[in-house]
Amino acid sequence: MTSEITQTPNPDQIRRAPKVLLHDHLDGGLRPGTIVDLARDTGYEGLPETDPEKLGTWFREAADSGSLERYLETFSHTCAVMQTRDALVRVAAECAEDLAADGVVYAEVRYAPEQHLDGGLTLEEVVEAVNEGFREGERRALEAGNRIRVGALLTAMRHAARSLEIAELANRYRDLGVVGFDIAGAEAGFPPTRHLDAFEYLKRENNHFTIHAGEAFGLPSIWQALQWCGADRLGHGVRIIDDIRVADDGTVELGRLAAYVRDKRIPLELCPSSNLQTGAAASYAEHPIGLLRRLHFRATVNTDNRLMSGTNMSAEFQHLVATFRYTLDDMQWFTVNAMKSAFIPFDERLAMINEVIKPGYSELKSEWLFRAAAAAPVPTSGSHGTHG
Repeated sequence: MTSEITQTPNPDQIRRAPKVLLHDHLDGGLRPGTIVDLARDTGYEGLPETDPEKLGTWFREAADSGSLERYLETFSHTCAVMQTRDALVRVAAECAEDLAADGVVYAEVRYAPEQHLDGGLTLEEVVEAVNEGFREGERRALEAGNRIRVGALLTAMRHAARSLEIAELANRYRDLGVVGFDIAGAEAGFPPTRHLDAFEYLKRENNHFTIHAGEAFGLPSIWQALQWCGADRLGHGVRIIDDIRVADDGTVELGRLAAYVRDKRIPLELCPSSNLQTGAAASYAEHPIGLLRRLHFRATVNTDNRLMSGTNMSAEFQHLVATFRYTLDDMQWFTVNAMKSAFIPFDERLAMINEVIKPGYSELKSEWLFRAAAAAPVPTSGSHGTHG
């Protein structure tokens, strides 16, 4: 009884718990009010709503279609208002602030520089503006009492032909705020093998990359991302469940690919709420994260697109705690998994785990022990007899 009380987090504890985010899109996390402001400033007239609250609702409802392709259409509006240096700085700064206020201590936020050139910016100017915004957001967060470190992942669109150029850009800004590379966009019809030259280049440069795979498309996408391209992580990877068989008696059998992913400790950037919207899972209870956690895959919890899913890291964990009765120990397990899988140097990852994450969870667990002890009935003087 006491163990369960000390481990089960309430919403306030979930918010205050140190969290690590590996899969979050910059153009999928804007504040609705910021979109309205930037649309007015830039003369963009395509918004479906100009009231921030109604606009936020529109994004969530438009994305909640069960189709990845329809989900991706919502980004035309956010990208449209992210075409100037000032807009990119503002969006990136607010992203860092919002994540930090939600208890995120380390985040890797991805965006596609090629989607922000309509206003005349160069690829380099886009990267420098976003980096400036992240540093400003980190500074503001610290002033508010929230510590966060944000690294950028440069994304190439898998339907386009600029992946090598973006990979080279990521390598030039390595150690200057960019921590890795990614490809994103609709999986079906656009396999990662179309971009082998970019991945081979990154491997020669000993650089890090993740690949969106195993979200809308199944095991072949995962296999290609790992065996042909050499991805360090799988963006989503939720469809690895297709290679896991659970018998009626509960016996679990892993196929060769699933066993390889688990044995090699390949990180899965799981995004529960987003997966429900795109049809990769029917409900939180049926989301593969529950089984993948039990089987000790390198599973991590992520937001994907906070605006479109109406979510943040605390909300994601609240859903999992309510559904799977996860404890603070489970939250710490997911968080340490993510920090181990980050694209920053090993010693920096280790310092975050030992100096920030573990102490943070230890403090939360101590709170519960204190509260449980304070709520326990006080024994009466005759309850422990000493007379013989």
